[in-house]
Amino acid sequence: MKTRQLSGVPSNRGARFQRAASTIVSTLRSHARKRVETNLDPAGKSACATVVLLALLALPAFAQPGQPAPVQPSLTMQDSSLKPALPAALEGVGIDQKLDEQLPLDLTFRDEAGRSVPLSTFFRSKKPVILALVYYRCPMLCTQILNGLESSLKAVSFNPGQDFEILAVSFDPKDTPELAASKKQMYLRRYGRPNTANGWHFLTGDEANIKALTDAAGFHFKYDPKTDQFAHASGIMIVTPDGRLSRYFYGVEYAPRDVRLGLVEASQNKIGNPVDQILLFCYHYDPATGKYGAMVMNIVRVTAAAFVLIGGTFLLIVFRRDLRRAA
Repeated sequence: MKTRQLSGVPSNRGARFQRAASTIVSTLRSHARKRVETNLDPAGKSACATVVLLALLALPAFAQPGQPAPVQPSLTMQDSSLKPALPAALEGVGIDQKLDEQLPLDLTFRDEAGRSVPLSTFFRSKKPVILALVYYRCPMLCTQILNGLESSLKAVSFNPGQDFEILAVSFDPKDTPELAASKKQMYLRRYGRPNTANGWHFLTGDEANIKALTDAAGFHFKYDPKTDQFAHASGIMIVTPDGRLSRYFYGVEYAPRDVRLGLVEASQNKIGNPVDQILLFCYHYDPATGKYGAMVMNIVRVTAAAFVLIGGTFLLIVFRRDLRRAA
């Protein structure tokens, strides 16, 4: 299994912060040499020393190069240690992460109107895509997946169709465009945000195209002819605008913060705002859990950098005041 740099993370973020922090430290050091001993009272000298110390603490945070992604974990149920406890119906069912792997965009599916469309149709807008592999006749789990996605997106300010696309693809070849259209209308009503219908897509397909897509995504399911149902794992994926798998989120509930950050990273920062960039510096995607976790040292360093900026501004004001008095 290949280990790659996680997609969508800008490599020069640390360098930009390092240059900014270095400039602040250099400026403060220059002013301090000229003015501290002659013009600052003891409290001012103490504040200056504190700011410089915090600046030195903040610098390492922004000098770190991008770290390579860890080995991609498998959430498949075919682990040998689990086999004895699993019924045969669940063997081989699960999700194998294939981060940064390319989806086959030349595959053909049918949209809600029954039209034959290549998968590439939904990537032409150069927006990130949320991919949900479900089936529309599913009695419970798939509905929970889509409900969880819809609930999460309500708390995210990005709009389907404008900032990203939602692609639900059925892995049951028996599902029809009529079922897909019914599902789409149901979730548009639940979501309730106007002018977003063109960002929701519910597809059906034949067995060959379904297999090619699910294999490429690392999604393994199993059909049970006795119940006419499928055993499958639960989760969603975020795909880059050029069709590479960027993030996997597991379960049936997806933290809005994680979904938002996943979309920002997959878009290569074409959506989002400066606050998202700070959050991405402080939170790191963990493939083993499928969640974003806090990087404590980075949070400490960002806090230190904030104190540097505030303290530096204060000291510059003091220096300017002293210069005016000396004049």
